[in-house]
Amino acid sequence: MIGKTRQIDSEPRGILVPRFETGTFRHERLAPCAQLAGLVEHYWFVGWDMQDHPPQQQETLPHPNVHLVIEHDSDGVYGVHTARYTKLLAGQGFAFGIKFKPGGFRPFLGRAVAEIADQRVALAQAFGADGDELARQVRACHGATAPVAMAAAAEGFLLARQPHADADAGRAVALVAAIAGDPAMLTVDALAEQAGINKRTLQRLFQQYVGVGPKWVIKRYRMHGAVAQLQAGAAPDLAQLALSLGYYDQAHFIKEFTALVGKPPGEYLRQLLPPATQ
Repeated sequence: MIGKTRQIDSEPRGILVPRFETGTFRHERLAPCAQLAGLVEHYWFVGWDMQDHPPQQQETLPHPNVHLVIEHDSDGVYGVHTARYTKLLAGQGFAFGIKFKPGGFRPFLGRAVAEIADQRVALAQAFGADGDELARQVRACHGATAPVAMAAAAEGFLLARQPHADADAGRAVALVAAIAGDPAMLTVDALAEQAGINKRTLQRLFQQYVGVGPKWVIKRYRMHGAVAQLQAGAAPDLAQLALSLGYYDQAHFIKEFTALVGKPPGEYLRQLLPPATQ
């Protein structure tokens, strides 16, 4: 049973708008049980109340994860989202999700995760009538403890379908964790050498289990690092930041940052600063 002691308190990475000026916004994450910890990153809940306030746009820079998401008015399994994710929060609403580890959804899907990249698959299509029943159970949860009850329903759903052990899933999970945990991991060659496999085998593994290639994953985690440094106010000058992330020059870094985040690093940093300091 999931309890309050399983709450995850560390700050999530990838949220481009850390706080809203108006309205209320609630974000909670809960850890999975030990039986699912090899496949599931965590359960998450987002609730908002923008009534009597203008809508607020939330933006995230997604990780290489598959999410099963149930909202107040929709549901689905979402493959790895390769662009910036934007959602307009208006009125009252919620979203509950299961964030699978990179590689962790392949045993449930039964086919290459790359086939659902940038796509939504309805729960009924992915899991039949049981998917609709899970959505009903999640939407029936209300009140302050709703996230815990939602996570308990999701956990029971997954445990009833827990797949057989998959060594390649475990390998994919470990390789992505190595990328995320080592800022100096900047090339596919270095990753292949650490994994002890050739680049072609590595590419196939990532397409099957992660849903995107290893080069994409490396670049995305380095971009997450750049956003985190800017949010913390700890970033060096842009030239040094670009070099530390494996870019050959500052211009290339700024171009890719702007394409993903929607604005250049300098403008994004100014957006984060309190009005009195600008």
